[in-house]
Amino acid sequence: MSDRSFGEPPRRPLTAAVVLVVLGLIAALGIWDVQPPAPRPASISAAEFSAARAFEHVEHIGQEVHVTGSPAATRVRSYISDTLRGYGLAPQVQDTVGVNAGKFGDGGMAHVDNVVAVLPGTDPTGQVVLMAHYDSVQVSYGANDDGAGSSTLLEVARALTQGGTAKPRNDVVFVFTDAEEACLCGAEAFVGQHPLGQKQSVVLNFEARGSSGPAVMFQTSEGNADLIDVYAKTPEPVGTSLAVEVYRLLSNDTDFTPVLAQSRFTGLNTAYIDGSWVYHSPFDRTTTMNRASLQHHGDEALALARAFGAADLAPLMKPASGDAVYFPFAGFLVRYPAALTWPLAILALVAVGALVFLARRRGLTSVPRTLAGLGLALVPLIGVAVAAQLLWTLLVAIRPGYGELLDPARPSWFRFGVVALTAAVLLCWYALSRRRVGPIPLATGALGLLALLGAVFAAAIPGGSYLVALPALVGALAGIAALYLRHPLARVAVLTVSAAVATLILAPTVALFFPALGLATGAAPALFGMLLGLAALPVLELLYRASTAERRRRLGAAPALAALLVALVCTTTGMINDNWDAQHPEPTHLMYALDRDTGTAEWVSLEQSPGDWTRKYVKTHQQLNRQFPVLPEGELSVGPAEAANLPAPQATIVADDRSGDQRTLTLHIASQRDVRFLSFYGEVGDHRVVSATVEGRAAKTYITDQNRFGVVFHGPPTAGLNVTLVLRGTDPFKLRLVDGSDGLTGLPGFTPRPATVGVFGSHSSELLAVAVTQTL
Repeated sequence: MSDRSFGEPPRRPLTAAVVLVVLGLIAALGIWDVQPPAPRPASISAAEFSAARAFEHVEHIGQEVHVTGSPAATRVRSYISDTLRGYGLAPQVQDTVGVNAGKFGDGGMAHVDNVVAVLPGTDPTGQVVLMAHYDSVQVSYGANDDGAGSSTLLEVARALTQGGTAKPRNDVVFVFTDAEEACLCGAEAFVGQHPLGQKQSVVLNFEARGSSGPAVMFQTSEGNADLIDVYAKTPEPVGTSLAVEVYRLLSNDTDFTPVLAQSRFTGLNTAYIDGSWVYHSPFDRTTTMNRASLQHHGDEALALARAFGAADLAPLMKPASGDAVYFPFAGFLVRYPAALTWPLAILALVAVGALVFLARRRGLTSVPRTLAGLGLALVPLIGVAVAAQLLWTLLVAIRPGYGELLDPARPSWFRFGVVALTAAVLLCWYALSRRRVGPIPLATGALGLLALLGAVFAAAIPGGSYLVALPALVGALAGIAALYLRHPLARVAVLTVSAAVATLILAPTVALFFPALGLATGAAPALFGMLLGLAALPVLELLYRASTAERRRRLGAAPALAALLVALVCTTTGMINDNWDAQHPEPTHLMYALDRDTGTAEWVSLEQSPGDWTRKYVKTHQQLNRQFPVLPEGELSVGPAEAANLPAPQATIVADDRSGDQRTLTLHIASQRDVRFLSFYGEVGDHRVVSATVEGRAAKTYITDQNRFGVVFHGPPTAGLNVTLVLRGTDPFKLRLVDGSDGLTGLPGFTPRPATVGVFGSHSSELLAVAVTQTL
């Protein structure tokens, strides 16, 4: 079997070392390219965005928990309104009821108070809407989520009104929504009821799911090509069409979801997403915010506000003929029409085919051996995905609290460990496969696999096809060039350029997907890393050929073992470095459920493997969905609790009209204590519930299981809810009422958590739910 590679590269250790260093620097450059800029002080020009100035707003917004309907939310809303008035704007509060219109499907409704302010344009061709939510979840201070977005909008409003620059041509509308965390109800109320929400618009939404990292533009409306042309010209664009494709497959929602449900809107959704351990937790505070991330958020928001504010919006407010494919590359956002996806994928297949044909003519490979190389290239892809997930499973087994997190609080060492593990799998596979198949069949087979994946992605996720199609195309062209170049160093150079292109495409993707999906889905960045390794196999061969044949035999699996040792050291260091402490406590979940029908109470936890602290309260696994429909479906960790003397919500019949087999019940439903939400559920049977109207708005009731419908109203009025139910059938109707407040302190049997035990970011953490059934 021939040991020759593309054009016989030189056996020089120095050459191999230089290539390795160059590619390492290029990888670092690609990753650096997607990092946020340094925060700028308050002393910079008034026309620029200053993280220092914006952070002053964060300190006001994120100083206390401000869940929808709370007095703290009122204080935040007043601060936002007063600040806008100080900039010469005339904010108004949209006081109404919003209804969930997203993918949650939870029958959510809320009383909302959106803050809306308009900066009139000088010669408007349309309006640009900048949107962020100002409410927090019930256990979070919301400094990042979404104090970052709200503060960004305030600083942008200041720069546009007091920055000394020309006013925008188009109207710029600032919308600070309420009840995003509860049910996306503020955004629904704006797009469904507010006059400005009825106009065609370009909408820019700003979010945060964590505490650090670059501001990633991760979601767009359909037909985004024209919008991406504008976005690409911002100072530090960080986004990839792959993220848009992936997000479209997920069940996650933001205020952008109600926007996308309306054809009159186009727009972009941006968030920073690293540091996810603080997400929805008590540690989402000003002290955890990375001000560089805030700066990046603001730079993008101000640049987009000015760009869309100056543009002719008529074509931008309509979907373009197609999406764009785009990705960061060497300091730029490369973009091209999605219509080129299939031609590039086919071109990559043709180029790889030509490479195999030419290499076969020179006796360097054969079609069967290349196909064997292609099949073998699947092994490290599957192997690294399994290895990365097994690593996370092991970490969770050692430290069960990780099971409640997307990522550890200090993930860097673990991420290095996954990268080293990826290298170990690649090196081990290459050392074993090279002996049996040879370097050329492996390299051509790997490029063939990338090209095939490019076609598969073009069909399934077109915005992600570039990740494999372009490295395959460039790699094949470089391989063809290497076959005809005479000088050995020229061949090395062209192969290195090919590997550099793959590195600049894939290294930033690895860096972005670590925080996006977390170590809990570490297989994703590991797979992207392995794709990079497969694209760079000719360069990997340089490292092998830098040694004599005898030395290669002596080395055997040494490089793979060394990489595995690095992975072990990094992971161990990560475990030592990421111990639970008062600033990074173990996440736990606990709630209290009181059933007034039976007079019994239970502690409930979402932890599938409860930690030491939680095990003091929960003992078994069972389902409580029928008794407490506010809980997620499936088995929960449950333990007996002493029943507290708490009143249950009540439903009072105001009117009961019966006509034929239909019954219209007008009810007044009220809680007897201060609560965050008030909900009611009823049996469905033969479609017994025809419709429900709450506080004047039709409810999007949902089926919690085969026999129940429900509505959850967030931030209910103190006086209670006015509800109208239209029922089919006139016999007595059972209504299950559940209300929920926050905080377990004072409940019988509850003791405060120690400093190293924290609260898991969940909408039901620290929930105190009281339920009762009434027959009406």
